[in-house]
Amino acid sequence: MKALLGQVSDLDLRLLRVFRAVVDCGGFAAAELELNIGRSTISRHIKDLEERLGLRLCRRGRGGFALTPEGTQIYQSTLRVLGAISELRSEVHNLHQRLTGSLHLALFDKTATNPDAHIAAAIGKMRERAPEVAIEIRVLPMNEIERGVIDGDFHVGVIPTHRRSEACAYHPLFGEQMFLYCGEGHPLFERCAPRAKRPPAAKEVGALPFAGLGFHSHNMERGHDFGLQRVATAFDQEGVATLVLSGAFLGFLPDHYAARFVEKGEMRSVLPRHFTYACGFEAILRPEAQRSRLAQTFLDVLLEAHAR
Repeated sequence: MKALLGQVSDLDLRLLRVFRAVVDCGGFAAAELELNIGRSTISRHIKDLEERLGLRLCRRGRGGFALTPEGTQIYQSTLRVLGAISELRSEVHNLHQRLTGSLHLALFDKTATNPDAHIAAAIGKMRERAPEVAIEIRVLPMNEIERGVIDGDFHVGVIPTHRRSEACAYHPLFGEQMFLYCGEGHPLFERCAPRAKRPPAAKEVGALPFAGLGFHSHNMERGHDFGLQRVATAFDQEGVATLVLSGAFLGFLPDHYAARFVEKGEMRSVLPRHFTYACGFEAILRPEAQRSRLAQTFLDVLLEAHAR
């Protein structure tokens, strides 16, 4: 079976390049300098190519170098094949070169401590693919991220899953588990110890001051579902944590973020089997027809990082 009638290998392409050089130079002797290999090696490569094609490509001898009719056709095809490969290489190079400028990202806060969030890995991969692109990150409330994506201020946003806008496209990434916490000095703190003799009842918890996020979110919805009365408002997790640490309020926080406070004995979860909910996170972008190639490239690496 002739090799070039099946899958073309790197060896086949190398032989075609030698053949092209020989024809362009007008013979084996002249091609020595062009290819920087000996005449005997060139002759062997041409013979190998003829055997792989099952065709005689040229005549060589005292009468000089000349292509056969078949050789002439193969030479024209060789030019097209090698030209297409060169064009592809150039196009790929150009595409990489065009990924310049600044990539503007907006993140909901406290994603860096989530072991299921691989945003940092995606950014590292983006730097490998587009080293000339500058990256700018802002940490903002969810509603500001969504508005910024719609207005074109951000290429990609990462926000908790909530009600969706028809002006955006959403891609699920990772999740986190939320628990209700109280801080040291809170009336429930000692009663929430692992072996407390009199743990609080759910109704009792619902009557205590609650600190929640001040925009539409799972935090707001689930706080209402659990019957918690919001009397203090924050617009990020750092704000909620500060209010909880005051000892005056209860508040929902991601377990991965609250873990350091729990380890230091500054917070405790309140009835964790009852006051808990799962929260998903999504990448948010403009619809595909409106987004830039820079945004699409980062989305691709972001999805790859979380697919693992």
